[in-house]
Amino acid sequence: MTAFRAPAAQPAALAPVLPELLNQVAHQASRRMEAALGPDGPTLDQWRVLTLLSDGAGHPMTEIASHAMVPAPTLTKIVDRLVERALVYRRPDETDRRRVLVFLSDHGRARYERLAPAVTRVGDELADELGTQDAARLVELLERLRASPG
Repeated sequence: MTAFRAPAAQPAALAPVLPELLNQVAHQASRRMEAALGPDGPTLDQWRVLTLLSDGAGHPMTEIASHAMVPAPTLTKIVDRLVERALVYRRPDETDRRRVLVFLSDHGRARYERLAPAVTRVGDELADELGTQDAARLVELLERLRASPG
């Protein structure tokens, strides 16, 4: 990947490069996470599902799709594969029988707990590369972008 040189701090010059730069960095971070999860580990989309379910609560498919950033039909395939691997299970919601909740299985929790430190190390490495203050500022800026409407 070619090195990026930020243009002078002129908003008009930054506008076209910002989305591309964010995509490149997200791609690099994803590749590092995939490597940490290993060749036999879950995919990155599956990892996002396991991460949400690691709170011990059951979650509806719509919430999981939003968290995993995938459309509903894709999420169904992801969850089906996780069910096949005995990492998650589905159960009807006790308060609304029309709704299905997905839970992390005991096997899924063990797998999540085994892989989580490797994923955390990726974040630690990224923060080390930036330095603590710059990493904290980057998190703050990215949170602002994520919270913005649009």
